[in-house]
Amino acid sequence: MNKMINSTLTKTIISLSLGTVALMSSVANAQGNSRDTITAVGSSTVYPFSTVVAERFGKNTEFKTPKIESTGTGGGMKLFCASNAIDTPDLSNASRRMKKSEFDMCAKNGVTSITEVLVGYDGIVVANSNASEAMKVSRKELFLALAKEVPAKDGSEKLVTNPYKLWSDINPALPANKIEVLGPPPTSGTRDAFAELVLEGGCKKFPWIKAIKKQNKAKYKAICHSVREDHAYIEAGENDNLIVQKLTANPKAFGIFGFSFLDQNSDTLQGSIIDGQEPTFEAIADGSYPVSRPLYFYVKNAHVGKVPGILEFLTEYTSEAAMGEEGYLTDKGLIPLGEEKLVNVRKNVLSLTPLALNK
Repeated sequence: MNKMINSTLTKTIISLSLGTVALMSSVANAQGNSRDTITAVGSSTVYPFSTVVAERFGKNTEFKTPKIESTGTGGGMKLFCASNAIDTPDLSNASRRMKKSEFDMCAKNGVTSITEVLVGYDGIVVANSNASEAMKVSRKELFLALAKEVPAKDGSEKLVTNPYKLWSDINPALPANKIEVLGPPPTSGTRDAFAELVLEGGCKKFPWIKAIKKQNKAKYKAICHSVREDHAYIEAGENDNLIVQKLTANPKAFGIFGFSFLDQNSDTLQGSIIDGQEPTFEAIADGSYPVSRPLYFYVKNAHVGKVPGILEFLTEYTSEAAMGEEGYLTDKGLIPLGEEKLVNVRKNVLSLTPLALNK
């Protein structure tokens, strides 16, 4: 009888021990697969805006300061869309709208509920050191300076490898300086926007190239978006501060980045006048500056409720104090949305309205 009791007791103890181990393992796994800090990746242009919001959020709430990384828009999307796993980013900053291919990549990997946040607007500038003269240039001239292939000089409807070495080779009114432009890599949203707004904007000034778009969109895009590879255009990575240093060291070179970054470095840099319009806060806000774009970030809705503070961070980011006409982000160079649009953005964001991207 005692043996039976002891055997039953032993089995009970073992069962309880195994249950305790399982419980401890479950707790350990839960701790290992959770975190208490919001993470964001993506655009170097949106990075300073998200950073200042993160710093205020960490200082004024009980939540930890979100971790913001500058990986470039394209690089950020790859990390964001990898999966819904807790070790993937909660947010992805973007200096252009999410591409359909990226949206599909997210869906393929199970990231099927994404909220899009329109932050405000920015202009893309071609800037140089204040130690040189500001340049007055057209988008057509910028295309001829930086495209991989350009129309032949004889006026025939054929493309040739870009022959221009000096700005003055394109137009005698431009500086007789070597074409040397430091800009972002292909993973950057700024590069995408520059190709679409500046290069294509200049490319389609040639009617015979513009006509190709109706016949063959892929060929048209290849002509208008491809950048020369003979060191006239120099990929400077995602570090805009590095571009500033190089422009200071070489006053005859130019750099491509967002207006907000130019605004923060106006003591050393100046923006080129493009198509007769100087890059200013007012010109970008009213649409008269020809090279402006919307800025975004994207939210992984599956992480809301799992990572503390995401909704609260969204509330701070889309607040009047941050994104409003007199918000602290305008001090960083952000061009605000306007009151009516901000109200609609805030409503969609705080209700975590999923993005539907069909094109």
